[in-house]
Amino acid sequence: MCVLAGGALVLTGCSNTEDSGPAVEKVQGVEKVDAIAAQLPDKIKQSGKLIVGVNVPYQPNEYKDPSGKIVGYDVDLMDAVAATLGLKAEYVESAFEKIIPAIQAGTYDVGMSSMTDSKEREKEVDFVTYYSAGIQWAQQKGKPIDPNNACGKRVAVQATTVEHTEEVPAKSAKCVAEGKPPIDMKAFDEQSAATNAVVLGQVDAMSADSPVTAYAIKLSEGKLEKAGAAFESAPYGWPVPKGSPLAAALQKAVQHLMDNGKYLEIAKNWGVEEGAITKSVINGAVS
Repeated sequence: MCVLAGGALVLTGCSNTEDSGPAVEKVQGVEKVDAIAAQLPDKIKQSGKLIVGVNVPYQPNEYKDPSGKIVGYDVDLMDAVAATLGLKAEYVESAFEKIIPAIQAGTYDVGMSSMTDSKEREKEVDFVTYYSAGIQWAQQKGKPIDPNNACGKRVAVQATTVEHTEEVPAKSAKCVAEGKPPIDMKAFDEQSAATNAVVLGQVDAMSADSPVTAYAIKLSEGKLEKAGAAFESAPYGWPVPKGSPLAAALQKAVQHLMDNGKYLEIAKNWGVEEGAITKSVINGAVS
């Protein structure tokens, strides 16, 4: 499966890692806050680490650098949150759809995968919100696609994302209801493969979260462009076990970083400050 590499989209050849993208400096000076750390569950407090289930690649939020290390905006933010709690974040790669079941089973303490906080998912886990992302389509340069009138078009998505399970199917159903051909949705296990499908002309467009689409366009070196404006903004959240005190500890830790400016510094480092928020909540789903 071909992925993003070398600062541009790979059209031939495949790799298991992705280019690290622009040089990003780690935020320094994040210190433990004892009053917040005291609210951690005893098991996590005693272990000294936070086991984080993550699905990659999803640039710029979570992906692998050439050495195989998981990096990204989400990683830097979670590292800062963990430091505030006096913990070290330990990242474990996972299939996206297995993250919530693994949290419920106690395999992971928390999930971190650009996951939209939805009312449906809140039935299974609690969420701590940390970002606001819309949906943004992309197309090949000079080949316009209307996201609101894509009947009969081929559209790439990453499997099990909101775009795959809700957004594109709803648009396709509307096409059928109007007597038009459905959208031919192509689901890929990794976002990088969905992006490459657009570059290669295997599909007409892709739908992904706004920071991901913006970053993919940037790396495409002019091959891709936005298709319409971003829409349906919703919060990203970290899923944790239902009723766990970990939710309050994470919420207070990220709010602390929002209040002292470290959160915005991290967002700006990755160029994703457009979706930065000023207040984190537990279970903030809008739909």
